[in-house]
Amino acid sequence: QVQLVESGGGLVQPGGSLRLSCAASGFSFNTYAMSWYRQAPGKERELVAAIPSNGANTNYVGSVKGRFTISRDNAKNTVSLQMNSLKPEDTAVYYCNAARAWTRYWGQGTQVTVSS
Repeated sequence: QVQLVESGGGLVQPGGSLRLSCAASGFSFNTYAMSWYRQAPGKERELVAAIPSNGANTNYVGSVKGRFTISRDNAKNTVSLQMNSLKPEDTAVYYCNAARAWTRYWGQGTQVTVSS
């Protein structure tokens, strides 16, 4: 069955770094665009970063540009999100998403807390 399993979340101080990973299985990973979303308490889920199936380009929400980097390894069926210079407002549950046409898959989410 389809699985997206996120890992790498945790508690980090402001200015610190975390690397999130998402391991995919059960579908043709290299034909899906991959994204990271996040949802903070009381807020709507928002798109953070996206990368197409071939990894040719990347897109980011303005608030994370220059701090976050999304990447994928189609040989290993993984997508990662390197997060640097973390801020308290980055605190949220981060979700991995796979998309192709009208098909969407979601991971269970991993908590990222940025606090001193």
